[in-house]
Amino acid sequence: MAEDRMIDRLEAMVKRQHEIDELLCSEEIMQDVSKLTALNKERASLEEAVEQYLVYKKVNSDLEDAKIMASDSDPEISEFAKESIGELSKQSEELYAKLKILLIPKDENDDKNIVCEIRGAVGGDEANIFAGDLLRMYTRYAETKGWKVQIMDEETNGMGGYSYVAFTIKGDGAYSRLKFESGAHRVQRVPVTEASGRIHTSTATVLVMPEVEEVEIEINPADLKIDTYRSQGAGGQNVNKTESAVRITHIPTGIVAASQVERSQIQNREIAMNLLKARLYAAKKAEQDEKLGNERRLKVGTGERSEKIRTYNYPQNRVTDHRIGFTIQKLDRVINGDLDEILDALVNADQEDKMAQEAKKYND
Repeated sequence: MAEDRMIDRLEAMVKRQHEIDELLCSEEIMQDVSKLTALNKERASLEEAVEQYLVYKKVNSDLEDAKIMASDSDPEISEFAKESIGELSKQSEELYAKLKILLIPKDENDDKNIVCEIRGAVGGDEANIFAGDLLRMYTRYAETKGWKVQIMDEETNGMGGYSYVAFTIKGDGAYSRLKFESGAHRVQRVPVTEASGRIHTSTATVLVMPEVEEVEIEINPADLKIDTYRSQGAGGQNVNKTESAVRITHIPTGIVAASQVERSQIQNREIAMNLLKARLYAAKKAEQDEKLGNERRLKVGTGERSEKIRTYNYPQNRVTDHRIGFTIQKLDRVINGDLDEILDALVNADQEDKMAQEAKKYND
């Protein structure tokens, strides 16, 4: 039953692609830029699934032919057909599995850049140092992907850590890879601040948000309170002589964003505005998810030790993601940006969850 419904859905997608192709050839659509853009976008969303489905149909057709030929009176034809059955059956199973993944509803934000915030939570200076470790971990991971990292705002401490840091990561699929990093991260190790050599537990919280495009969220300028002040960060004497830092408050929600990382007030204002948009978008999406009863996405909490998504245990060189029960003994590599094994496991778990939800819809 579930397979039949999946095939029906794929057939409907093939039919819709044909309809779009006909519409794209019409003079009326070609003269309407907005409709043309929308149809091209819709076609692009169908293309890969339709293409793979047509291959799947051809393989299954060949498989049926091979089964008939397997009983041919000619031994050579029969033997060839029997050999083909195994190969074609394997191809059919692989294509079917791929189609199930392609039919998973796509996260509209997957292709976007991200805005990320990390805060030292429980553990004082050690928590802030760990926040700095997480920043370097994500920065090094971004470098392996050829992505660009830009600091938006920061509050450093004297130990080389961060009580707070906000940054962007720009690159293809950044959000799709890092969206599951939101939550409380826990570290277990001997702090550099601990003279007696005891293992301490500290936490830092991570929040990953999609970067917001101009058309996605509208902000009324009258709703903004903009303050300027002297930067407290590094950067030489000029930083503190002028009021280059910018703080923007969205009055209706009370959400605040600030930046002091650039020497120019204009640049800091632009950075703060982008950060504000990301926070407003994230708040709006969280509200929508709550109304829909969507509790799948883990949100950043208080940073208490009991509220964790991942533990980094230095004595055992172990990293454990508690949401999916995934553990690897490669902390030294993970903290240096080798995140793909963990991220792949999270993406796969999410896909399995979504496929189960889709199957349930088919069976209901």
